[in-house]
Amino acid sequence: MTDRPVRVLLVDDHEMVRHGLKAMLVRYRDDVVIVGEAGNAVDAEQLVIALSPDIVLCDVRLAGSSGLDLARSLLRRDVGCKIVILTVYDDEQYLYQALRIGVVGYLLKRVDGAELVGHLLLAAEGNIVIDPMLAGRAATSAARLQAGEFWPGARLGLSQRESEVLALAVSGMSNHAIAARLVIGDETVKSHISSVYRKLDVRDRAGAVAVAMREGLFQ
Repeated sequence: MTDRPVRVLLVDDHEMVRHGLKAMLVRYRDDVVIVGEAGNAVDAEQLVIALSPDIVLCDVRLAGSSGLDLARSLLRRDVGCKIVILTVYDDEQYLYQALRIGVVGYLLKRVDGAELVGHLLLAAEGNIVIDPMLAGRAATSAARLQAGEFWPGARLGLSQRESEVLALAVSGMSNHAIAARLVIGDETVKSHISSVYRKLDVRDRAGAVAVAMREGLFQ
């Protein structure tokens, strides 16, 4: 990095959050400068092209999309910026997904201004930054996963229920049949299936089944 401030684009679908972050970071303008803000993924992608920020700081969930989808799209397009997630969701599965995509940071919104600036400076230098509380839990989960104590699909970011749904899909069962087997609603199954597609980065059931087979999830 040069001596100039790290240039950051804020992406959050809550205007109040964006205003709060700008107000919090203004005192650190020598280190970090907010060059723009967006409330959705479409506007964010346009601003990344127009402004060339060093870091996109975005929530994990956005209206009509997600920060993970935005990160995936930006990194595929190789736009030259780093992605840091700032969210209230202290879920290590989201963290694992983010790191697999290529996100360089996963921070929780409980962070204060000085901590956030420190993390952003480290991220801009090429470091991986993770909220300390979540990092500890993730390390414990990773150790348990290595020991085989988790369900099939956990290492790919799937929840236990999503893994159950995918296993039944691999066996050839329809959504309605899966709902009956698990004693849940059809819409709930559809929601789980959609989440599986997103986490496995596939578009349809055939793609999800192919990933499950390739990874040997249910052998």
